[in-house]
Amino acid sequence: MINWRVASRLGRISNLPTVWSNVAAGAALSGQLPPPATLLLLLLALSLIYTAGMFLNDAFDRRIDAVERPERPIPSGQVSPLAVFASGFAMLGAGISLLACMGRASLIAGLLLAGCVLLYDLHHKRNAFSPLIMGLCRALVYITSALAVTGGRLPPPVWLGASVLLAYLIGLTYAAKHENQGRIQRLLPLLGLAAPLLCLPLGPPSWPLLICLGLFLLWVGRCVWLAMFRRQRDIRTAVGGLIAGISLSDALLMAAHDMPSWALAGALAFLLTTQFQQRIAGT
Repeated sequence: MINWRVASRLGRISNLPTVWSNVAAGAALSGQLPPPATLLLLLLALSLIYTAGMFLNDAFDRRIDAVERPERPIPSGQVSPLAVFASGFAMLGAGISLLACMGRASLIAGLLLAGCVLLYDLHHKRNAFSPLIMGLCRALVYITSALAVTGGRLPPPVWLGASVLLAYLIGLTYAAKHENQGRIQRLLPLLGLAAPLLCLPLGPPSWPLLICLGLFLLWVGRCVWLAMFRRQRDIRTAVGGLIAGISLSDALLMAAHDMPSWALAGALAFLLTTQFQQRIAGT
């Protein structure tokens, strides 16, 4: 058995609220109000797949972590690789099984998501396309959630939201690849972090939208400053902040589509992530 403290570090569970806001955004942008049972099943299924991905990431990276991050649970001897592999694949299977209960479309999307998760975990070090693969993982959370709610349809707002999230994750993952190098080489890949701004409406903005926009700009701007322009750069803190910023991106998208209550849920997920990260490292 893996004790709770070790499991929480392996699963980076401090970041789980960002998965919940992804689910909420994917469901909300579908244009249909999901039944509570469907929403709860989605939250559980996609939380399991996310946590499985984190477990398997550590299991596959155990030899690299032994050199670069020896404090991680596997190289420090707190848990065996076999136990992490078994737990990770069990959670992945459980998440896919729950998605199967919500229809063929959500099952197929879940299988694609699981495939992207495994591809990333197996081959993300020194892989130039790993930011794209990670972005696809998050975009598929939107798509899976929408398919489960609509029974197989993907309205245009879902495609737009998934594309925006993909671009944001490419920028985030590019920054994360430089955590142990102490310096980000190029600014251009970080431009994906600004992708949520492309969804701003042309008409007069609402107060919820202005609040979400202000929070997003201030938070992401702070993270980029920490990673790129501060005299003593702090890429790890910046990456943790950008992970929390995923929920602000979700909130901004939902506010842009005139869904203030859903946008509030995204903002609350952001606050939860920042609080949880103070106890459990998000990277």
